[in-house]
Amino acid sequence: MIVSYFASCVVALFAGYCQVSTRKRRSMMLRIAKTKVCLRNLTAPILGEGIKTQRSYSSGVKQMMVREALNSALDEEMAADPRVFLMGEEIGEYQGAYKVSKGLLQKYGPDRVVDTPITEAGFTGLATGAAYYGLRPVLEFMTFNFSMQAMDHLVNSAAKTFYMSSGNISVPIVFRGPNGAALGVGAQHSQCYAQWYGAVPGLKVVAPYSSEDARGLLKAAIRDPDPVVFLENELLYGQSFPVSDEVLDPSFTLPIGKAKIEKEGRDVTITAFSRMVDYALKAAETLEKEDINAEVINIRSIRPLDRSAINASVRKTNRLVTVEEGFPQHGVGAEICASVVEEIFEYLDAPIERITGADVPLPYATNLERMALPQIEDIVRAAKRVCYRSIPIAAAV
Repeated sequence: MIVSYFASCVVALFAGYCQVSTRKRRSMMLRIAKTKVCLRNLTAPILGEGIKTQRSYSSGVKQMMVREALNSALDEEMAADPRVFLMGEEIGEYQGAYKVSKGLLQKYGPDRVVDTPITEAGFTGLATGAAYYGLRPVLEFMTFNFSMQAMDHLVNSAAKTFYMSSGNISVPIVFRGPNGAALGVGAQHSQCYAQWYGAVPGLKVVAPYSSEDARGLLKAAIRDPDPVVFLENELLYGQSFPVSDEVLDPSFTLPIGKAKIEKEGRDVTITAFSRMVDYALKAAETLEKEDINAEVINIRSIRPLDRSAINASVRKTNRLVTVEEGFPQHGVGAEICASVVEEIFEYLDAPIERITGADVPLPYATNLERMALPQIEDIVRAAKRVCYRSIPIAAAV
């Protein structure tokens, strides 16, 4: 079976060299995006012109961008374990589409930082086969939308092998890259895959928010014996967060499967992940002005989901609002709602509110794109409704 995987991968890789280069594909995407997005907003996530945040998430004073946190995690894990290697489109000579792999080719060479052609199915199968033999590949998708080309290897080959081999074959592989909406890149490049991969037994799925999350969770993912889907966000790459000396220690990791309380509160629980954590925290600031004290939980791990942390918070606040960029049907928020209703329904003092993206492919036009994605004011209104500070939508209609 493994031989067939490698044979199919070699054919796919050879075919990929005959296709248009990855740089040309990205260039086409950028030219299209420029018509709707100003140059500064477009290049900030790529060239390192980050947005500074004043909120304190750890006790440190050093500022670190999310892309720097990811880069340092990769560097340290490659230095510590010679089995770790990187694969992906333009991660070597071009330093990575978002500069996450900057400097690693020069430091570790082309045997461990492998540029691939545009053949997601090919190089995902090749990396999965390498993981079967004990190597630890870190595979980058230029966007997780392109992972659909490799769904068979990711789900059928990587996720199910440990179970189907009766525990004899582990698959220590990380699938990472930007997930969800960016700015003006259209429906084909804006989908959130948290709910897709979160539904697959055998996969661990994480979605970091801050630099601390990115660094600690990526190091944990690389060391994990199971396949991990690592969902980053393009608009967070250039954002800076304070980090402590503990976070910068090479031994630092964060446990997969544990949520983090970003802000404690007593009146309503707000759960979110990735970029939506920032929206939830800003909504909490607005709610404070109206004497509503919200507790914000950064889920961080989609699968396994930290149900105990969410339940403990709802037992305290008796109200829940879930926030995510993805589609509403079968979403992460839907799973959280089901879990809370099944386990601690008697603690709820109000119906649960779900804030999600619209149930449509994401529009390209800037005004429509904003309307289709959750906004801070949406979270504020939902929190006020569950706290009975405003008229419910159904009653208003």
